[in-house]
Amino acid sequence: MISGVYCASATPVNADLSPDLGAITAHAQTLIADGCDGIALLGTTGEANSFSLSERRTILEAAAKAVGPTRLMPGTGVNALPETIELTRHALSLGVTRVVMLPPSYYKGVSDEGLYRAYAKVIDTIGDNRLQVVLYHIPQVSNVPIGHDLIERLVTAFPQTVVGIKDSAGRIENMEAMIARFPGFSVLAGADPLLLPLMGMGGAGCITATSNLVADSLATVFRHHADPAHKAEVDAAQARINAFRDLSNSYTQIPAIKAMVAYRHGSAVWTRTRPPLVGLTTAELETLKTRLTAIGASVKDLAA
Repeated sequence: MISGVYCASATPVNADLSPDLGAITAHAQTLIADGCDGIALLGTTGEANSFSLSERRTILEAAAKAVGPTRLMPGTGVNALPETIELTRHALSLGVTRVVMLPPSYYKGVSDEGLYRAYAKVIDTIGDNRLQVVLYHIPQVSNVPIGHDLIERLVTAFPQTVVGIKDSAGRIENMEAMIARFPGFSVLAGADPLLLPLMGMGGAGCITATSNLVADSLATVFRHHADPAHKAEVDAAQARINAFRDLSNSYTQIPAIKAMVAYRHGSAVWTRTRPPLVGLTTAELETLKTRLTAIGASVKDLAA
């Protein structure tokens, strides 16, 4: 079972918008030191769909060298099945066996049969018993939901391969229903405030954006949620998580998360995004700095 706190890591870029591998690897090492069980890089927060396959391979190779392949759970799902297969095979070649797989999402209103065939084609073509796939349910972005009947069919056909789901839809009721219906299936919250209630239901952990900033607090919630002796500590950690999440959501989330990471590391590299996303303005950055200080964040001046 895949469990723990995984960071949906942001991806820094250079002035020419190429991936900044030095900043990527340094941040990955920081996240592990913070208490992350692993790093789910190249997802939504990581702007994965704005990077080429070659860039994604290079990013994964650098991260694997920095923290080890067993710590990584990259996103490998794209619209073209041959490219999903290519990215997943590349991950396996590095010793990365766990991946988060978005369904093909260009066509809307597709059937469960079509989605099943897409996932089955990838898994059958790769044919590697090491592979563990975490499905990615983010219908507010993909417009392609992953329903429970589809999950049941995939788990039945590939019980050792389709092992979990990242649910970023934000509905705790959906997560609770999956936990009840699929024993042993890893249900991972994609929204930080839902980690605590999810763990009380038997959930497996989280893959979240705010863990770029407060992974230590998320680790506290994950590890001590069921221990009454740690209730005050867990409550304080949850309040800190919520404060950082609320702050990031008061702006466009991905540029805000990157700007918050910039102030954490004292590096303006992190304020850049790849178009079509646009980074925060100078005025927004100044306001964000003040607001970060107000919620107790350690803020460093931005160096070029």
